[in-house]
Amino acid sequence: MELLEKLEILGTAAKFDVCAASSSNKRFQGASFGAVSPSGVCHSFTPDGRCISLFKVLMTNECEQDCGYCQNNCYRDIPRARFTPDELVQLFVQFYTRNYVEGLFLSSGIRASSNRTMEDMLQVVERLRIKHRFGGYIHLKILPGCEESMIEKAVALCNRVSVNIEVPSDRHMEKLSRKKDFQRDILGTIGKISKQLKHDRQVTQTTQYVVGAAGETDREIFDSVSQLYHTYNLKRAYYSAYQPIAHHSAVKRDNLLVRENRLYQMDFLMRQYQFRSDEFIFEKDGNLNYKVDPKMAYAVNNMHLFPIDLQRATEAQLLRTPGIGPASCRRILQIRKSVKLTDLKQLKHMGVVVKRAAPFILLNGKSFGRLEDLTKGERPLYEQLTIEQFMKETIHYDSIP
Repeated sequence: MELLEKLEILGTAAKFDVCAASSSNKRFQGASFGAVSPSGVCHSFTPDGRCISLFKVLMTNECEQDCGYCQNNCYRDIPRARFTPDELVQLFVQFYTRNYVEGLFLSSGIRASSNRTMEDMLQVVERLRIKHRFGGYIHLKILPGCEESMIEKAVALCNRVSVNIEVPSDRHMEKLSRKKDFQRDILGTIGKISKQLKHDRQVTQTTQYVVGAAGETDREIFDSVSQLYHTYNLKRAYYSAYQPIAHHSAVKRDNLLVRENRLYQMDFLMRQYQFRSDEFIFEKDGNLNYKVDPKMAYAVNNMHLFPIDLQRATEAQLLRTPGIGPASCRRILQIRKSVKLTDLKQLKHMGVVVKRAAPFILLNGKSFGRLEDLTKGERPLYEQLTIEQFMKETIHYDSIP
């Protein structure tokens, strides 16, 4: 099979792993080409507007595992291919020197065994670091159940490592695979990575959940990811809506893309807004409210805490106010030391989403809407608009002189 034909198969097969949006400041001594940018290396747009690409590919899509959520599982009748370490190194160096990519994200199916496949993957990374003296970004997928010595080597050579947890518990994994042991293969590997990261604080660990593949609730995912953040020093989790494949059907397919979005919002509130576990609002079925984002749901369900006086509010109060994010919170805390906040225009210049924040704040003792009105009417004001509603209301408001 030709090299480019392999690349087409294995590059396409890698698209289902979303853990590649990453960044790192780790440097490698003696590097002659490749550098990690402080603003981040990822496969999307960075905060400064630059589009950064990773060479994202599988070592092989041959796999002995039977995971019901995986597009490359052993039951699927699809074209199979695998790279040799030399082929993959050759491709990456050519892509990098032509300025097609700025880093490598390498994952793989499990061929023969986790250890055997990890050996090939580590050869690729070693040859890039040592033979070609590549100093740029490398994210390596750690295969479940591999030896700890391989994890140790991966941490020494890479900027980021990850193993996908996919589901919140062993009970859910049993619905998807007869071969994987959740505690040993998944949590055990995550624990080994966490142990190694204590020796290198510059390397980070991520994971991914497949949303809706095993009938799990948002609450169960939340409990699981909370444990990973607090026990295993996880950098961040990614969420991917389940895509049905042959030989397996999701327990529940409704709202999967909306669920994915809400879980990301919940995740950001945990990591960047200092939200506690008891502050998230779950429905009776254990899922988040899909009609409203988790932060607004918190505010509407805690109206006794609002409105807040922006001249005196604490950082925690500001971060829990709709329309105020970490950056605008910092600006408010800094600017109010020397300037009295009196009108909404000041907030708009600080990055506050004024329309969302207005009912929840006081400026110079003045309120800008009644909280009671948020739950009245045919469509509650806190409900997220559909695209059609957004376009209709935007045109309507823009036409007002």
